[in-house]
Amino acid sequence: MRTFSLLKGLPVYELANGQKLGEVCDISISSDGSVVGLLVKKGAFIKKTFQIRIDAVASFGDDGIMVEDQSALESIETEPEFTFEHHQSLAGKMLLSKEGEQLGLLEDVYFHEELGTIVGYELTDGFFSDIANGKRVVKTTDPPAIGKDAIIVTV
Repeated sequence: MRTFSLLKGLPVYELANGQKLGEVCDISISSDGSVVGLLVKKGAFIKKTFQIRIDAVASFGDDGIMVEDQSALESIETEPEFTFEHHQSLAGKMLLSKEGEQLGLLEDVYFHEELGTIVGYELTDGFFSDIANGKRVVKTTDPPAIGKDAIIVTV
């Protein structure tokens, strides 16, 4: 199980020849709440964003992500439904339970690397509350309902 914050900035390497293909900059999330792929920035001066589908990742390491070869990088023809930080960002959205209870603001997601299934959400109630009480993690088994204003989960 991983969090997005652990993946952000990790280099992506080819298994075939050890070439660095780029760095993870975001994750692509579908409307049913699963991680579809990793968004990778590639290039020295002019950076272009590509997507690597979760099933194309050979392994997730602590210091890098491995793919078979450069063909794992796909051009992004249509914008992802949601991302964590960029297009239709989920970071900072209010998380609500199906019972209507405010759980907090979304700060990070926990997901299974192999399946792309989001299994938990790290929430914040603000800087001072986090210092006093710590951040909360809400685990869920059902897919969330992702809306423009909030994310609704079964707790």
